[in-house]
Amino acid sequence: MKVVFEFEVKQRDGRARTATFATPRGQVTTPMFMPVGTQGTVKGISPQELSDIGSQMVLANTYHLMLRPGEQLVEAHGGLPGFTAYPGPFLTDSGGFQVMSLGHLRKITEEGVVFKNHLDGSRVELTPERSIQVQEALGADVIMAFDECPPYPAERSYIQASLERTVRWLERCHTVKTREDQALFAIVQGGVHEDLRLQSLEATLPFATPGFAVGGLAVGESKEEMYPAVAFTASRLPENKPRYLMGVGHPEDLVAGIALGIDMFDCVYPTRTGRFGYALTDDGRLNLNSSAARTQLVPLDPECDCYACRHYTRAYLAHLLRAEEMLAPRMLSLHNLRYLHRLVERMRDAITQQHFQAWAAEWSQRYFRGNVPEWFRKALEQSARPETP
Repeated sequence: MKVVFEFEVKQRDGRARTATFATPRGQVTTPMFMPVGTQGTVKGISPQELSDIGSQMVLANTYHLMLRPGEQLVEAHGGLPGFTAYPGPFLTDSGGFQVMSLGHLRKITEEGVVFKNHLDGSRVELTPERSIQVQEALGADVIMAFDECPPYPAERSYIQASLERTVRWLERCHTVKTREDQALFAIVQGGVHEDLRLQSLEATLPFATPGFAVGGLAVGESKEEMYPAVAFTASRLPENKPRYLMGVGHPEDLVAGIALGIDMFDCVYPTRTGRFGYALTDDGRLNLNSSAARTQLVPLDPECDCYACRHYTRAYLAHLLRAEEMLAPRMLSLHNLRYLHRLVERMRDAITQQHFQAWAAEWSQRYFRGNVPEWFRKALEQSARPETP
């Protein structure tokens, strides 16, 4: 029986919207942030903790799991939920990001990408067909089409050739996909060029996949360049399907992206910045490595309900960091993920209550300490305008 990945918009406030997205392993509510579990684990965080802090869907990495431990072993566990003990929905990327991030170890051809295995130096070939094969074995609810994510900066001619190849690879992914219990998302490319974004949209939308991703951004360009491209692309994606902004997870990016109609986000930022000793708050990023934190007998964030904020002081966590105790990066990572989940929860409430723009304006005044950047202001202004048909 065919699985229906139903996406139903519940409430709109300008371009921002809330919705439900039905998957085989449960229904999720959007907008949402997805923690990144590259190797089949969100670094330092247990599956129970992920559930406790409000995680709804976890992202896993096709390229890395293909190399180690191999997709066959994951499949033998019944897929990612059995392998990882996280029972909720998963999304797997296609390996397309590694085409960019491992640029020094790969060669791109029309057939696919040949990598030099970063673990043992062996030759690894990843094609659209191989990417789908691996993702089907991993068993995620949402899988991504194999694409090329161009670096920034890149020549316009390169970006155009890349997006055209990505469309041809999408067709191959679409052709070989066999599992009806997985939703294949297509990816729109085009860099920061609106005309190339439009070309990619016109070639990609006819595939009518269950969802669409905005790719090729947050790869080094400024936010002044990035957000016009987000606004342009998101406003032209189908209203009745989820929109996923790939690799984005700073607090200000979630607020601006949701303002522009984005539904799904992922990023390693909250856990990576936690491992470096930073905590996310509405007042900006708190540095636990600072001398001031060593004597502060208050929680990381008095407004947060995570385990770290309910049990520990800044002084204690700063002590653990200096002592290089593993509990510190674990608790900071846990807090940062909960902060982003709470942030999105508050935005869903604001959209439902029809005061999202006012909420976002107030939040940004506090977060940016009164110096709200122009790119953010423009995103909020665009949020109130109708989307392009």
